[in-house]
Amino acid sequence: MADDLQRKLFPLRQRIDALDAQILELLTQRARAALEVGEVKHAAHADGPVLRPEREAEVIRRLQQTNPGPFPNAGVAAVWTEIISACRGLERGMTVAFLGPQGSFSEQAAMEHFGHAVQKLPCASFDEVFRAVEAGQADVGMVPVENSTEGAVNRSLDLLLNTPLKILGERSLVIRHCLMSQSGSMDGIKTISAHPQALAQCQGWLTRNYPDVARVAASSNSEAARAAASDPGIAAIAGEVAAPAWNLQVVATGIQDDPHNRTRFLAIGSIEPLASGQDKTSLILAVPNRAGAVYEMLAPLAANGVSMTRFESRPARTGQWEYYFYVDVLGHRNDPNVDRALAALQAQVAYLKVLGSYPAS
Repeated sequence: MADDLQRKLFPLRQRIDALDAQILELLTQRARAALEVGEVKHAAHADGPVLRPEREAEVIRRLQQTNPGPFPNAGVAAVWTEIISACRGLERGMTVAFLGPQGSFSEQAAMEHFGHAVQKLPCASFDEVFRAVEAGQADVGMVPVENSTEGAVNRSLDLLLNTPLKILGERSLVIRHCLMSQSGSMDGIKTISAHPQALAQCQGWLTRNYPDVARVAASSNSEAARAAASDPGIAAIAGEVAAPAWNLQVVATGIQDDPHNRTRFLAIGSIEPLASGQDKTSLILAVPNRAGAVYEMLAPLAANGVSMTRFESRPARTGQWEYYFYVDVLGHRNDPNVDRALAALQAQVAYLKVLGSYPAS
């Protein structure tokens, strides 16, 4: 029986080996073409960005649209993200800043979005992520902006208000929280540590299972994992990738209260993507504090057929009950209908900032 199975498998494995060799040869040709692109840019003294979000999005979408299967479209996106990342790295290295240390969801989102052929720059806070990109220490950054359970990540919104950086991409990540400790049990655990958002997303589960264990906020989930790695009395809530990163053992998985818990991350940088055909534009608006002002603010969007996908308010901190409104709309700022809507908004609102137009996730 075993010999017969091996005889049937042998030619199939030989075919797979031959196909792998063909794929490698094609990847080599693609890498050489990427190097030629870099040489043409250099010869023309075109020192533009190596990252072109709209071009990368177009490549992956086209392949997904023509994919005959059975290879899944999610696999197409994952594989070509890494191929593009590796080829991009041949032209010029790219540094990505994110909330660290290693093992954070921000790092996971950054790697899924930009691929692994990048230099990583873990930062101690969201402020440091923005500062690193603004100062040129990193080419791009990745920050969370909203969670499906807990809503907006307010610090990210506040930083977007004042930064000169632009949004150049988005990534939605399934958030699956795990409880972890040095031993893999809760024996001797005195505190459970995590980022405040993670503690809030797991509060029901924690109350049911460990109501008497103190909860301590950390600057990030991966920082909580680092603390747990050095103190056997601390258990951390973090993503599964944090456990091997900090030599921890998982006590329980999927402890988030919402099984469909997701976080949306934004890629930030100094470049402004061109239209990719499926884009979003993010805005910050403010209106005078008078009756009907918000309704009037939204009217130009409806009048020009621009669909709004997100509407979030933040206090302006003037003490006058004034607010900034964070709005996402479908389309690129250079699309005619979006351009008309923005022009009408500019003429009537008290404040307008275009955070960026970028390929929709």
